[in-house]
Amino acid sequence: RIYLPLLPAGLLFVRSSLHANMPLAKDLLHPSPEEEKRKHKKKRLVQSPNSYFMDVKCPGCYKITTVFSHAQTVVLCVGCSTVLCQPTGGKARLTEGCSFRRKQH
Repeated sequence: RIYLPLLPAGLLFVRSSLHANMPLAKDLLHPSPEEEKRKHKKKRLVQSPNSYFMDVKCPGCYKITTVFSHAQTVVLCVGCSTVLCQPTGGKARLTEGCSFRRKQH
């Protein structure tokens, strides 16, 4: 004889309903773009960096400066020496009023 522990009926129902909502199959060859973006840069289907270069337009003199997205130093405008971006722990924070365009590789 096999003795099973006595559990309330509701607990068994909750456990079985959790498994019913999980997807059974996942297409590993065709992941969605949102799913790929969430993954670590090395664990994507095709490795790609999270960083990029961008053209930042100064709000004062309208000169364009190329800035790295994860810059670790304060970037100043060449023309008027205003601060374009401040470093943070990850991506650089653009100064308010600055517009940017992601560069194509």
